Amino acid sequence: MATALKQEEPNNPNADGAENVVVRFAGDSGDGMQLTGGQFTLSTALAGNDLATFPDFPAEIRAPQGTLFGVSAFQINFGSRAIETAGDEPDVLIAMNPAALKTNVQSVRPGGLVIADEGEFGKRNLDKAHYETNPLEDGSLAKWQLLKLNISQLTLDAVKPFGLGNKEALRCKNMWTLGLALWMFERDREPVVQWLKGKFAKLPDIADANIAALNAGHAYGETAEISGDGLGGGHLQHHKIAAAPAEPGTYRTVSGAESLSLGLVAGARLAGLPMFFGGYPITPASAILHHLARLKEFGVTTFQAEDEIAAITAAIGASYAGSLGITSSSGPGIALKGEAMGLAIMTELPLVIVNSQRGGPSTGLPTKTEQSDLYQAVYGRNGDAPMPVIAARSPEDAFYCAIEAVRIAVQYMTPVMLLTDGYIANAAEPWKIPDVDTLERFPVSFMTEKPEGPLLPYSRDANLKRPWIKPGTPGLMHRIGGIEKGVDTGHIEYGPANHQTMTEIRRDKILGVADSLPDQDLAFGKAGAKLCVVGWGSTFGPIHQAVSRASAAGKDVAHVHIRNIWPLPKNLGELLKSFDRIIVPEMNTGQLKTILRDQYLVDAKPVNKVSGQPFTIAEVVAAIEENLS
Repeated sequence: MATALKQEEPNNPNADGAENVVVRFAGDSGDGMQLTGGQFTLSTALAGNDLATFPDFPAEIRAPQGTLFGVSAFQINFGSRAIETAGDEPDVLIAMNPAALKTNVQSVRPGGLVIADEGEFGKRNLDKAHYETNPLEDGSLAKWQLLKLNISQLTLDAVKPFGLGNKEALRCKNMWTLGLALWMFERDREPVVQWLKGKFAKLPDIADANIAALNAGHAYGETAEISGDGLGGGHLQHHKIAAAPAEPGTYRTVSGAESLSLGLVAGARLAGLPMFFGGYPITPASAILHHLARLKEFGVTTFQAEDEIAAITAAIGASYAGSLGITSSSGPGIALKGEAMGLAIMTELPLVIVNSQRGGPSTGLPTKTEQSDLYQAVYGRNGDAPMPVIAARSPEDAFYCAIEAVRIAVQYMTPVMLLTDGYIANAAEPWKIPDVDTLERFPVSFMTEKPEGPLLPYSRDANLKRPWIKPGTPGLMHRIGGIEKGVDTGHIEYGPANHQTMTEIRRDKILGVADSLPDQDLAFGKAGAKLCVVGWGSTFGPIHQAVSRASAAGKDVAHVHIRNIWPLPKNLGELLKSFDRIIVPEMNTGQLKTILRDQYLVDAKPVNKVSGQPFTIAEVVAAIEENLS
């Protein structure tokens, strides 16, 4: 096994002995690859390694078995150093059938280890994967180490005592595979055993069969002496990755959707408000509704509406009533919410809108990742309808971005859009649980008493924020709705001068949010470098690693990563103009690039990827070299 692993260039080029391994599990969507990867991730986190994951699954609920478009994969990069991406090239690929092999093997680094379930490589499955000959036998995999194991038969043998039918027995294959992977990397089985007992508490025979398969896979690794098919040799051995350095504290593994959900709850608590979440199921945003539905004890009310419009308007109604309104969707659903967003802007009510971006347009690529909703977030409403926009860069960062979105929403009485994407929503990483006492509170105050003189529900404070008045408060009856408001009074007012003034007030209020934002910092490097790589959202990991490697190679390069997309930080223009050249890697056709050119007249050049897959480190390194040549 040792020959199948590699020593990675560490984040700190002077750090000795740091290493990482990238493992990918791939099989049919019904083979439990996401579950297998999730449990391997849990065991890896408990071993003290830093990690990042990338679940990649088909859009079909259950694609035809054995087909290329039905392959589901789960990749994890773990190591004894800081891990910021799920890895460019797998060191180990575990392929459960020919289709999984065909769609994934070209990603494996040369010399990497391929473990294939040869029990699934019959003619029927080979035909479905469009193989004319068996790749396990024809020498086409010569650039990799190959281990052919009849995982299907070994699983059937392991669970035979439990009297399961063939179909049920083969569902335990993923646990046999997980057992082997746990042995390969010296992972503890006991957490998985306890998880299986809990998951199948009402089906003890199924639990016992899966545990038997898990143990059998582990035992196979302990007892088998299997060489690498003459491709570099080396027996299948276990390989221990040392724990990564970490600050003292309590850690847990968290996905982006879960982290964001916890951040929304924390933000509501810091504001002193109950939370109402109105949502409608859509991939990959649905997980936020699922997570929040389990947090009722923290003052969270969740509502699954009949459609996207009902979901956001219910959230607006909750904000009008004095709760924190939250809604969530992905690109197509965000489009449906557009008119209601304008209502929230016109009524000036706090609202957080989470957009978990996916490939588009239209239905597009429901399970693949993209960053193509930036224009939609900044500009995508009728009329002049400005809204603050924040973008999270990682699962951990989603927690803090959610708190920031709530802060801005309540302190400026405005809807705020929070951008994540499919990669962040589904990926997982270790998260140091913060000390809640260190989180700054921003308690909300409502208008409760009628001031002297006329009630002016659209009067302004220093932030141009109007007062928040709960309906039914004695003496504070006022108009609210989507028709243009009179300055200060809130009465219906169609006058041209009034509309000009109110449009400018709404614009200036959002631009004024920049006064409460920190200055834009440098994620790596220094101002005035020859080249700056500017990113946003989930491109952080590959950009940061690429810039780090380029700098270690002597190149004068810096990294700026923007969290506040609108309004932009006040010092950003001056910072960007200090660099000779700017490139902007984005998973779209150049949306942030266009905004930066528009706002600062800088010659930002695009580096675009719209394949549904995240950037690799190598792709960003190549862009850096090209733009420094």
